[in-house]
Amino acid sequence: MAPAAAATNGLRFDCGRLCLDLLATAEPPDRLDGARRLRAWLAGAGVVPPGTPLDAVDGAWLARFQAARELLARVVHAELDGDGRVAGPDLERVNALAVTAPPAPVAARGADGRLVRRLAGAPDCGALLGQVARDAVDLLTDPVARGQLRRCEGENCPLIYLDTSRGRRRRWCSSEVCGNRERVARHRRRASEPLPVGDKA
Repeated sequence: MAPAAAATNGLRFDCGRLCLDLLATAEPPDRLDGARRLRAWLAGAGVVPPGTPLDAVDGAWLARFQAARELLARVVHAELDGDGRVAGPDLERVNALAVTAPPAPVAARGADGRLVRRLAGAPDCGALLGQVARDAVDLLTDPVARGQLRRCEGENCPLIYLDTSRGRRRRWCSSEVCGNRERVARHRRRASEPLPVGDKA
């Protein structure tokens, strides 16, 4: 998993869960705007081990991941809003995706002789979607993790993240991104305020 707030090809991997990192790709402009970007996301999010060939990823894969992203967004937002009824049919679709087993990992010798993780077979779109959907199921059925879901307080930021900070006081998806924007905006507001006029003698 990439370090917090790290970006690869404009992609972010700092929301705290795999499924939330997929939702973050919808942040305008759309970060999954082609098969190349989807390959970068799959590798950067740790969905596949480093070095996994992703030549099969094409426009059909992209359309399926974008559709799954929209589906997961509706379910997660409904859960945050406390309106489970809205997510009923969508939840069934998430469960249907999660039924597909994720790709099986195997231990293999790397070029330096050390054991590394590889996939037992070629990556399959359904299996990788299943991995993301299972992460969403795990997140939404874990009361502790579900209670850590937060919406970013950054202006116009649609991201949802997992607040694992001490005291649960995290306000932004990223202190370096939205937090920094807020600090800059606050400084500009203060700088533009007229100085108080002293009492005239």
